[in-house]
Amino acid sequence: MKQLRVIQTFVSRFLILIVNFGLVIFSTNMWGSEGKGVISIVIANVAMVSFFSSVLSGSSTSYFARKFQVEQVMSYSYLWSLFTGISIPLILNIFQEGYLVYLMFISVFSSVLTTNISLFIGTQDIKRYNLYTVLQQLLHVIFLMVLIFIADFRDVSVYFLAQIFCLLILSAVSTLQLFKKCRIRNFILTKKVFRDMLEYGWKTQLSAFVQFLNYRLSFYFLEHYQGLSAVGIFSIGITFSEAIWTITRSIAVVLYSDVVNSPSHEDSIQKTKASLKVAFSVMVIFFLGILLIPSQVYILIFGREFGETRFIMLLLTPGIFAIAVSDMIGYYFSAVRELRILNIKSFVGLVITIVLSLIIIPVWGILGACVVTVSSYVVSASILFWRFYTTTNFSLKDYLITPAEMKILFKTLTGKQH
Repeated sequence: MKQLRVIQTFVSRFLILIVNFGLVIFSTNMWGSEGKGVISIVIANVAMVSFFSSVLSGSSTSYFARKFQVEQVMSYSYLWSLFTGISIPLILNIFQEGYLVYLMFISVFSSVLTTNISLFIGTQDIKRYNLYTVLQQLLHVIFLMVLIFIADFRDVSVYFLAQIFCLLILSAVSTLQLFKKCRIRNFILTKKVFRDMLEYGWKTQLSAFVQFLNYRLSFYFLEHYQGLSAVGIFSIGITFSEAIWTITRSIAVVLYSDVVNSPSHEDSIQKTKASLKVAFSVMVIFFLGILLIPSQVYILIFGREFGETRFIMLLLTPGIFAIAVSDMIGYYFSAVRELRILNIKSFVGLVITIVLSLIIIPVWGILGACVVTVSSYVVSASILFWRFYTTTNFSLKDYLITPAEMKILFKTLTGKQH
């Protein structure tokens, strides 16, 4: 059953990868490198807001979904979503004006949807989790096409308007589905629930937020020193990276759900090692594919402004690989509440990002941003591996899928379970 859930989640993430790829192609051809830069900066701001909102609407929602009444968890998550979705964009607007209303609506609806999806994870309803994550990308594209080709909106802001419509519908439908199983009298606010969710949430999100800065600070440095066009070009490589990560993180999500609900520590370690094997093998396949794609293909797809994309992807490869595989360990530590190591690796990566960005990006531009990104990714991942290696019986063979495991995987894919 677990293998089936992994495959289902893997397939859903592959669909997201395809949709994201199409969206990137369309946006670069529609609005060029500068328009892609605008989209990248606004979406980075949305992600920044989400890390504050996820203190009570992200992993803490998943973690406490079966430890408290679901209605109590939902109460705090929804109130927090509204508060952070309005207040954080207002603060960000002081430092970087533009698209404030879009940022607010996207942040609020995205946070509500994140709460609902997190509840699906916490209750091991992986099927609905997969459905909504796929629909989130698919409906965005559909609304975008309707607004551009039917309503004839051509400004880059239509990208964000389509996203708002998509998030509004999905958050409303998923909320109604959850409410069908809820009792109104259970929607109460208690200090214990709030205190436990806040304690777990801020510790988890502190690491996630600092890690986000590792992923996105280079955008802001590039914008400052090189302009939005440079951000747009560099963001293609990062977008590809994160699209690839959606595949491996599908495995990590199932791992997290299993470990949170597992009574055995030893069983959790074995599940993490199995996830490491799959993630490692998947990343090898993807990067062999990247090596085979010539530069002309990127130019043909995205335009001549993006001729450096293959070179950027090759430079980023070690870092992308390191993060993709180490995510398995990160989700394991999060599920067993060993959060200190997550904070350490994120803060170390952030220091590297800031110091190298100030030194390298002003001189090397996009190339410098690649060097900064890889350095931060590799060091952060190495810290997690070191911690996992020193606390478990871990060896090189834990990366490699055995013939027996390949046979089980093949049977799962073909439906031959007996």
